[in-house]
Amino acid sequence: MADYDYDILTIGVGPAGMVVSAMGAEMGLKVCAIEKNKLGGECMNVGCIPSKALLRMAKTRHAVTKFADFDMAEMDLPGVNNPFPNIQKKLTYINENKYGKKFAKVDQVFRQGAASFVDSHTVAVGERKITAKRIFICTGTKPSMPPIPGLESIDNVLTNENLFDLEAIPESMLIIGGGAIGSEMAQAFSRLGCKTTIVQMDSHLLPFADKFAGETLEETFKKEGIDVYNSRSISQVEEKDGRVILKTKEGETLEAERLLMAAGRVPALDGLQLENAGVNYTPKGIPVNGNLETNVSHIYAVGDCNSNYLFSHAAMHQGMIALMNIMRPWPFKKDFRKYVVPWTVFTEPQVSMVGMQESELIAAGIKYDVLEAKHADYGAAIAEQVTTGSVRVLASKMGKIYGVSVIGEGSAEMINEWGLAIQKKIRLADIMLLQHSFPTMSFMNKSIGENWMMNMLKNSRMKKMMGMMMR
Repeated sequence: MADYDYDILTIGVGPAGMVVSAMGAEMGLKVCAIEKNKLGGECMNVGCIPSKALLRMAKTRHAVTKFADFDMAEMDLPGVNNPFPNIQKKLTYINENKYGKKFAKVDQVFRQGAASFVDSHTVAVGERKITAKRIFICTGTKPSMPPIPGLESIDNVLTNENLFDLEAIPESMLIIGGGAIGSEMAQAFSRLGCKTTIVQMDSHLLPFADKFAGETLEETFKKEGIDVYNSRSISQVEEKDGRVILKTKEGETLEAERLLMAAGRVPALDGLQLENAGVNYTPKGIPVNGNLETNVSHIYAVGDCNSNYLFSHAAMHQGMIALMNIMRPWPFKKDFRKYVVPWTVFTEPQVSMVGMQESELIAAGIKYDVLEAKHADYGAAIAEQVTTGSVRVLASKMGKIYGVSVIGEGSAEMINEWGLAIQKKIRLADIMLLQHSFPTMSFMNKSIGENWMMNMLKNSRMKKMMGMMMR
C-alpha cells in the first residue's frame, strides 16, 4: 500500500473545504488544507458574509432616512456612510477568533501559491509537493466576464472580488446582471446613497426563480428609485471622462461612475492542471456522481466547482456528505442529489424558495394547487408595517408539498421548515397541526395548512361525510 503524506488533502478552504478539513481532522484523519488566498474563501471574504453586512448597514440607513428630516450623508457616520473599513474589521475578527480555531488540527498551506496536480495523488504548491490518499477539490467559482465589446478597456471593473475594497460609496453604479448578487448590491448601494441601475438580458429579476418573485422585487426597487432594464442586449461599454457609458441594442445610453459585473459565475479551475490527475472537466465544472466522486474515484469535486448548486450552504452540505461517504460501505453511502436545497436572496423583501418551481411542475405535467398566505392579510405583518410578500405553496389536493416560495419579512428563516417538510415528505396536514409561536411571521406557514384544510372541507363528498357525522 502506498505511503501518503495525508489521509485527506483539500484544495480551497471556502465553505466546502472548511467542512471537509475541520470535520476530517476531528474524526482523527491526517488533513492538509491548501488555500491560495484567505481562510473562508470567497464566501467569507468577498461574498455572502460581507454582502450581508453591507445589506444590514444599508437597511439601517434606509430605516433612519425614511423617517428623519436630515440627510445621512451630511452626518459623520463612517460605519454607515463608509461601511467598508468596518466590514473588513469584522471579517478579520471572525477569521482570527472564530474560524481559525477550528483548524488547529489541520496542516495549513495558506497564501503560498496556487495548487496544481502533479498526478492523481500528488499536488504541488510552489516548490512543495504533497501527497494524499484522497483529494477534495473545493475551489468554488469566480465572476463571469461576458464578451461585451469595450469591457476590457475599462479600468477597475467591479466584481464581488474587489467590491468590498472600495474606499467610499460611489455616486452612481451600473450593474450588469439581475441575479442574487446584482439585486442585493443594487439595493444595498442605493440605500447607501448611490444611484444604481440594473441592466440584464433576462426578462425579470432573479431569472432562476419563477417570474412573480422577480416582479415583486422589482416593484420595491422602483419605489426606492432603482432603475431596472430587463431583456436588454448590451452593444458596448466604454469609459469617458471618468464615467462608464453603456449602450444597448435597444437604443438606450446609460452612464455611471462605476460598473459592477454580476452576470453569473464560472468554475474556478484555472491552473489546477486536472489533466495530470486524469480528472474530466468542462467549462461548466467538474462532473461528479451522487457520492461527489469525479471519474477518478479518490478525487472529489465538492461545492460550486461541480456546478450543481451555487450556494454556500449547499457546498457545506456536500462537504459533509462527501466526508461521510468515505467512511461508509457502498450500500450506505449518501447521494447528495436527494437532498432539497432551499435558497434566499437577501434583498428587502427577502426572496426564498425550495422544491419545484411552478414552471417545472407545468413542464412535468404535474397537477397542483396554489395556496397563498399574504403578509398584507396577517395582523402581525400589518402592525409591523411589513406587508410586502407572501407564503406561496404548490401542493397536490391531498397535501403533498411540491414547492414553496416565501417573499417578505422572515423569509430566510421560514423557508427551512418547508425544506424539511419536502425532504421528509411531511404533508400540509402536519404543518397545520404543528403549533407555531405567535405572532411570528412563520405563523403564516401554519395558515397555509389551515387554508388547505378549508379547501378540503369545501369538497361535496367531505361536506356530506361531515353532515353524516354530525347527525
